[in-house]
Amino acid sequence: MSETPKFTVIDRRKFKAEEEHESAQKPATEPETAPVEAVEPGETRGGPRLVVNESKQAAEAQEGAQDEKIAGGLPPAPTAEESHEQKTAYEASAQRVEDLLRAQNPAVGAQPPIGFEQLVQQFYLSAMIQMGAGTQEGQRPRVDIVGARVTIDLLGVLAEKTRGNLTEAEERMLESVLFEMRMAFLELTSMISVQDMPPPPPGKR
Repeated sequence: MSETPKFTVIDRRKFKAEEEHESAQKPATEPETAPVEAVEPGETRGGPRLVVNESKQAAEAQEGAQDEKIAGGLPPAPTAEESHEQKTAYEASAQRVEDLLRAQNPAVGAQPPIGFEQLVQQFYLSAMIQMGAGTQEGQRPRVDIVGARVTIDLLGVLAEKTRGNLTEAEERMLESVLFEMRMAFLELTSMISVQDMPPPPPGKR
């Protein structure tokens, strides 16, 4: 009968304590740092890069090109003195016209000063007339749908360019007028689409 192998139990705690004692005596090593490479001007290296929004950059470039195109077709801007003289002459001429009108019709009072409200109303009236409003009864309305769209879009440009420079009342008025004009445009284009639909073929219901 073979002898039963004998197993020796070793206390690992002793060796572990010795390893910890040795590691504590070793000096702490500094973390290795990657050497910094010198980069020549104009040379690119891998790594994080600044990502630029290409769509925003393209829009800014397009807007800059459009501004240059507009500025290129305009004459030099008048000086401050020229603008002041012209404005003074214009106001005097407008006052003479108003005096002539009041002389012919004394019942007509002085014209109110022109402000932002009158400008918005002018756009509103133009768009409504272009969409057939004000047509006399019995007459077929004359609709200029393309002109109405241009007028509405122009007022939208005005709203965008004056954002932040209007009073609360002016901004509320402008937004309300734009909303009403666009709703009228949607109703009109919906009616045009319905009228232009071909009738169903006979025999099919």
